[in-house]
Amino acid sequence: MTTLPASVDRDIFDHRIIFALKTIREALDCTIHEAIDVFAVRYEELRRDRPDDFAVGPEEYGRGFYS
Repeated sequence: MTTLPASVDRDIFDHRIIFALKTIREALDCTIHEAIDVFAVRYEELRRDRPDDFAVGPEEYGRGFYS
């Protein structure tokens, strides 16, 4: 995966989905749909490798976010 700013990981961990997507779009100069795909891949990597760093569990993570 392309290197993303460290703030993306922090936003993902802290459940700041919109901020993470905005930063991904700016860093990669991509569409919102592409940013959502990149976000999903990075989320899965972080959830697998660093599950204890998340502010909320996987069951509640996407609650209230509709794309």
